[in-house]
Amino acid sequence: MGQSSVRGEGTRGRVPRARELGWDDDLHGAGEATGAKGDAPEETDTDAPASTRAERRRGGGGGDGTGPSGRAAARRRAKKTGKRKVLRWTAITLSLLILGTAGAGYLYYEHLNGNIRGGSRAGGDSGVKRAAPNALGDTPLNILLIGSDSRNDEKNIALGGGRDDKNRKPLADVQMLLHISADRKNASITSIPRDTVVHIPKCTDKDGTSYAATDNRPINESLQRGGPGCTLTTWESLTGVYIDHWMMVDFAGVVAMADEVGGVPVCVKTGVWDRSTAAQHGGSGLQLTEGTHEIKGEQALQWLRTRHAFGSDQNRAKAQHMYMNGMMKRLQEQNAWTDTGRLTGLAETATTALQVSDEIRSVKKLYDLSMQFKNVKLDRLTTATVPTVEYPQRPKEWLQLVPSSADKMWAMLRDDVALDKNGDPADAKPKPSKSAKPKTPAEDPASIAVTVVNGTDGDGQAPAEGRAKKMATTLQGKGFTQAEPTQEGEGRKDTVVTYPKASGEQGKSNAQSVATALGLPASAVRADTAADAQGITLIVGADWREGDTYKKPQTEAGDLPDGADDKATCMDIYSVYKWDGKSKN
Repeated sequence: MGQSSVRGEGTRGRVPRARELGWDDDLHGAGEATGAKGDAPEETDTDAPASTRAERRRGGGGGDGTGPSGRAAARRRAKKTGKRKVLRWTAITLSLLILGTAGAGYLYYEHLNGNIRGGSRAGGDSGVKRAAPNALGDTPLNILLIGSDSRNDEKNIALGGGRDDKNRKPLADVQMLLHISADRKNASITSIPRDTVVHIPKCTDKDGTSYAATDNRPINESLQRGGPGCTLTTWESLTGVYIDHWMMVDFAGVVAMADEVGGVPVCVKTGVWDRSTAAQHGGSGLQLTEGTHEIKGEQALQWLRTRHAFGSDQNRAKAQHMYMNGMMKRLQEQNAWTDTGRLTGLAETATTALQVSDEIRSVKKLYDLSMQFKNVKLDRLTTATVPTVEYPQRPKEWLQLVPSSADKMWAMLRDDVALDKNGDPADAKPKPSKSAKPKTPAEDPASIAVTVVNGTDGDGQAPAEGRAKKMATTLQGKGFTQAEPTQEGEGRKDTVVTYPKASGEQGKSNAQSVATALGLPASAVRADTAADAQGITLIVGADWREGDTYKKPQTEAGDLPDGADDKATCMDIYSVYKWDGKSKN
């Protein structure tokens, strides 16, 4: 491309944009005035010094600047002057454009950041630590997704009803753990039904209010006892899985996100109308004819809140997972991770709709987080609900986990075992963890006191006789001469080595040395947050009923317990709520 055309593209292509942005209209056409379009202008009388102009009028010439050679030199000087003017105006224009777009981008970026609401990652201390990196240095990513039933403003009251609940602390009606594998090739979404009874640990709310630990309460109450950070701590305590972040959305946020995506496909096997009946008050108001529908806005919220028409909390989770799968399909179809326009719209809506844990409370961090998900194919996204049964004390209202099923699922998540069977067999088993050197060297084994507890009855079986004494003897043979069995202690499903949190890095290193001596994984080492915690304790769990060296139970990819995999192509409707598509609402 010749020099002339470069000038034309370098200035004229930019100036109209500057004018459109409301900058100085005099800039438009400046390239023509200075030679930006075509070559530099021929000399004029006004371009030359007065003495030169006088000589020209006399027709003089010569090597002193007059005559033909002088005129050529003047033309060269004029041309250089023209070039300098082109460069100057081009620089001014480009500078304005850069400053303008950077300024607008910065302001918009700050605007989006200002939209985002945050809160502490954890509401308490579960003692659960981040998973060790694999051989490539990668770790899984776990994000707790929370759907709040807050009625704290008119929008939420209009969408969720219950004006009487405006001042009530919200409940966590939807709770899903999004797990993305360390290699970022597979992901899973695991739900616990909202009325499942669990242990809720001690938590502190953002205003400093402290809530004592409580047993036998539904998991959705965790949000009332310390906010989303407490829900995260509850999940960590229950599963042993370290959760990196939480995200929470309310009724209005669900509607806004559904509208932004432009519709999510869901399916019902018959017409459905989730309404009040003589036997059951309430209902989401969802009304759909048989077949597949693209739902958005308030209808999407109705779908996610419907329980009675789907028959149970477990089936509601199945319907929610259908919606999540449909949304992922839509986002991938829309190239949401690469299309700037889609990203902008999603960013505007998401930053307003979501509340997130503080460490991801910025547009850049949320964007980086979303990019971790972009390479997961839809057939590698598994949705699952932890199997439950009725809670004996309140069988018609609450649920309890099936221990063996829950334990298996938590172990798969902790060990980063894929919940699907669609991966490369070579990737089915997670890569071995890097051996991390402790910050503080462990003390001499002979100086470390270890209390050994027989917790092999943690799965409901009778305890393995003499297990504490046997393992204390094993430790003594490995140099831990102060290891002693005890009759005290509770059963556990998994074997752990605990140390008082107050003992810091030294206590942690000592506990790790005990775990290493027995072949236990690094994840078995836990901090004991109790104020009266003393010394190192080995609790031999139900997963280690025999043998001197721990052998980690092997779980195959996709080997979910019965009833956990809940992916559905179309939802069944409970008979009372079937709709013929004709009766009036």
